[in-house]
Amino acid sequence: MFKEFKEFALKGNALDLAVGIIIGAAFTAVVNSLVADVMTPPLALLQSGVKSFTEIVIPLGEGQEGIKIGSFINSVIQFLITAFAVFLLVRSINRFRRKEEAADEPKA
Repeated sequence: MFKEFKEFALKGNALDLAVGIIIGAAFTAVVNSLVADVMTPPLALLQSGVKSFTEIVIPLGEGQEGIKIGSFINSVIQFLITAFAVFLLVRSINRFRRKEEAADEPKA
């Protein structure tokens, strides 16, 4: 059983997945900081002097918490930045693969 687990854990796909998860977590921290510390403050100033989007709340009534629309806006911005970065990465990988495939094809 240990031998089978070792074979599984040390396969290329499992190692690639582990590396991807670790890099993804680090990239998430960078994107979170970019949005929260760099992009949000200047944009929030345009919103009547609010320091960050997380302070924007739609009140539901007295004594109730309210809808945290600012936190949602931050999450959407983070998602868009992450999605765009992944798009650029996949796009460049696909270009590289096309060039490799074209080089491997025999010329007529």
